[in-house]
Amino acid sequence: MSLLTMFSVSEQQAAAPAQGNALLTLLPLILVFVIFYLLIILPQRKKQKQHQKMVDNLRPGDRIVTSGGIFGTVMDVHPDRIELKIASNVKIDILKSAVGIVLSEKEKVENKEHS
Repeated sequence: MSLLTMFSVSEQQAAAPAQGNALLTLLPLILVFVIFYLLIILPQRKKQKQHQKMVDNLRPGDRIVTSGGIFGTVMDVHPDRIELKIASNVKIDILKSAVGIVLSEKEKVENKEHS
């Protein structure tokens, strides 16, 4: 009977380090995920929020550049799209997600001087 008791005690002792080793085995994977989150996902979320804020603040008269490189003036803002004037009597509708940048006042003045 004592042999059986000794065997069960040694099994419990052997199982305890195995659980600790499992945690140590997963630790590098957890660290990789944390580093991946901090270096890739978090900055991308911040950039996405900034773009959404920029698009939400668009008003008629703002000069923008689309992600395709088209310069234009916002004529009207709809819930899902923007009406953009790119030349005299030429208006196009673009998705809000296609807005690349909003030109600043300085850039607006420079563009008018070159026109």
